[in-house]
Amino acid sequence: MSAPATAPKHSLDQREVLARQGLRLPALTLKRLRSAGIYCQPSISIEHQHLAKRYILRGVESGGAVADLGAYSSFVHEHGTALGWLQRVDSVGVNGVHAVVVAPVLIRVQMLRVERTYDLLITRHNLVTNGAGQRPRLESSIVFYGRRGTLEMELWGKDAAYRGTVAPVFYSRAGEIATLPAEFQNAAALITAAVCCAGCRHCHLLQPQTLAMKLETMPTPDAALNTGDGTA
Repeated sequence: MSAPATAPKHSLDQREVLARQGLRLPALTLKRLRSAGIYCQPSISIEHQHLAKRYILRGVESGGAVADLGAYSSFVHEHGTALGWLQRVDSVGVNGVHAVVVAPVLIRVQMLRVERTYDLLITRHNLVTNGAGQRPRLESSIVFYGRRGTLEMELWGKDAAYRGTVAPVFYSRAGEIATLPAEFQNAAALITAAVCCAGCRHCHLLQPQTLAMKLETMPTPDAALNTGDGTA
């Protein structure tokens, strides 16, 4: 019996970097984002709450779009529901930082749009304790990675009414549909709207604390149908 195939070490390293740092964008794309005035910050930091005597993760919702380009990064609960922001950020400029979030576990949702072509990366981040009294380390893993997805709609223009309800379709290299986990389909639709929101000044995924708590306790559409509470 032959030994099972293993992924090359460099491939594993690349996935670890992708999970930790987010989408790796070519220099030309980064230059175009800067010139368009789109600021997207996917980084996550470990912070210490002195009063609570615990470590938590901190991230920001940021990004926006112009007609032919968009980039956005935000966060949801590990079950896909909305997270409440710690602090809403208002600024003179557009397409920048919109809100700050802190939580023990974060699901980062990041998307890049070039006209009608989309890249989507969803990653999970949590803290792993090394020992009593020691600073924990950040553990990151890829939940979904879709490249060059397509959506033949102008959500930044004539089809703007459909924002928040549709998302790109992604395929494997073999031409099969890449299935997005059901709990993150709504987040994918929301961030699709975000990368098509020209001159963005508001949050698309993070919510006020009270609203986020209300959304988390609401049944999903599938659950409502199963209990007979939904409508056809």
